[in-house]
Amino acid sequence: MSGAQPGAAPGPASLDPDPIRRFRAVFERVREAGVPEPTAMSLATASADGRPSVRMVLLKEVDETGFIFYTNLGSRKARELEENPRAALGFFWQPLEIQVRIEGGVEAVSEAEADAYFASRPRGSRIGAWASRQSTPLGARTELEARIREVESRYVDADIPRPVFWSGFRVIPDRIEFWQGRPSRLHERDVYLREGGAPGEWKIHHLYP
Repeated sequence: MSGAQPGAAPGPASLDPDPIRRFRAVFERVREAGVPEPTAMSLATASADGRPSVRMVLLKEVDETGFIFYTNLGSRKARELEENPRAALGFFWQPLEIQVRIEGGVEAVSEAEADAYFASRPRGSRIGAWASRQSTPLGARTELEARIREVESRYVDADIPRPVFWSGFRVIPDRIEFWQGRPSRLHERDVYLREGGAPGEWKIHHLYP
């Protein structure tokens, strides 16, 4: 990749000391550039015995403490996070040659957060959340379609509440790396490491490409 222009990388002292704030600024730049699916991110989890798995999910919110996504609590990712509550996230916005890598512990969002987000989803997505037995074997597509019709008939004239088996997780970062593509693969990499586990205290390092 060689679309980005070369130039001297800023020193750690000149970088934003808050990686969440820096992420928000980068993300806004990505959105303004019209990059398709800017919220798409890889989510890596591992089972209790260390078997890894990765999939693409959508970032739904970033707050001062972390990065939030939602899922069926019966899914493989949710089961692995219950066994091993750590995760890694990866963003790659190819048109701008930007990557962001995030690692940290994971906690469940509050019931209020999950309810508020579920209520904001399109009706079809809420029906789908009830109908899907995510990650379990499906005999035929008609089985899923029948479940969808059953949910539609159940809530034909009513609001659709959040299922108890559907909620969200917040990845609380202790490591965030920003990667900017440069010619000749001499990329710029800045990593933020949380110091002593204290919120808001980060040490910044440049890394060789």
